[in-house]
Amino acid sequence: MPMIEASDLTKRFGDKVAVDHLSFAVQPGRVTGFLGPNGAGKSTTMRLILGLDRPTGGQATIFGKPYAQLSNPLLTVGALLEAKSVHPGRSARNHLLFLAQTQGLPASRVDAVLELVGLGPVSRKRSGAFSLGMSQRLGVAAAMLGDPQVLLLDEPVNGLDPEGVLWIRNLMKQLAAEGRTILVSSHLMNEMAVTADHLIVIGRGKLLADAPTEEVIARGSGQSVRVRTPDADRLIALIRAEGGTAVPATNGNGSNGTAAAPAGSQAAVLTVTGIPAARIGELAASSSIVLHELTPQLASLEDAFLELTAGSLEYGHLDANPADWSSQ
Repeated sequence: MPMIEASDLTKRFGDKVAVDHLSFAVQPGRVTGFLGPNGAGKSTTMRLILGLDRPTGGQATIFGKPYAQLSNPLLTVGALLEAKSVHPGRSARNHLLFLAQTQGLPASRVDAVLELVGLGPVSRKRSGAFSLGMSQRLGVAAAMLGDPQVLLLDEPVNGLDPEGVLWIRNLMKQLAAEGRTILVSSHLMNEMAVTADHLIVIGRGKLLADAPTEEVIARGSGQSVRVRTPDADRLIALIRAEGGTAVPATNGNGSNGTAAAPAGSQAAVLTVTGIPAARIGELAASSSIVLHELTPQLASLEDAFLELTAGSLEYGHLDANPADWSSQ
C-alpha cells in the first residue's frame, strides 16, 4: 500500500491551475525525488498532501487518510516546507520542545534529534541568528521529532555546505532503508541523481514522469557513444546508413561530414547518437573497421530533466543579448 497517494489532485487559484489532475503514489523503502521547474506546482502539491491547502478537486492521502484525519500527525508524518518558519526569538531547543509537547513527546526526544542533525552545541541559541544551513538542519530535526514513517522535505539541501549535503543524502537513504517513505523536492539534479531511487516529475501541475531514476535518465536523447577509429569516414557512412548520426568529437577534425585523423594521431574521435554501442561494434566488425575505443556516454539527469520539461516552463528567459533586454 502506498504511504502517500494523490488521486486526480487539482488546485486552482482564481483562473490559474497550479496542480492539474495529478495522480501518483509514493512507496515506502525508497527515496522519491519530486522534480519540476519553478512554478510547476511542487510546493503546492506538498501543501495539499499536508492539508495546508484545500484541493479544488481530487484528494491526497497518507496511509489512506487525509492529513486532517490522522490521529497523531507528528508521529505519522514529518515535513520540512520552509526552513525559516520558526519564531526568531526562540532557541532551537525551545522550538522543538513546543512541538514535542503538542504530541506528548519527552524532552529526551528533542535532545536526540538535535544531536542527530548536529545542532546539539547551539541548541540554546536563538534560531533567528541561524544561517540558512543551520535552519535547514533545525527543520529536519522538527520533521524527525515524532520518528515518523513518512517524510516530506521541500528543498532540504538549500544552504547546506558540501558536508551538509552529504549528511542529508545519507540520512534520507538510511531512513528509506528502514522502510520509511521519503518524498523530497530539489532543484539540484546532480544530487537527485545519486540520492533518489524513483522520480516524480511535474510541469505546469501535470505529471510528466513517474519512474525509476535510471529509467528517466535513459529516456533522454542525450545518450551518445564515443568512438575512436583510424577509419572514421567509412564508419560514418555505415552509421548514417543505419539511421544514426556521427560527428567529430574534441579530438576529431574534418569538414563536410568527414572526420580525418588529426596530424600526429592514428585515429579520429567521433560522437555517435541514435545507435547503441553494441550495434556500432557490429557495423565496424562487418566491414573490418578497427575500433580503438567504443564507450557509451550516458545522458545526465539534468539533460533528461531539461528535455522532459522543455514545454512546461512557467517563466521565459531574457535574450542573452543585453541590447535586447529593454524590449523583452
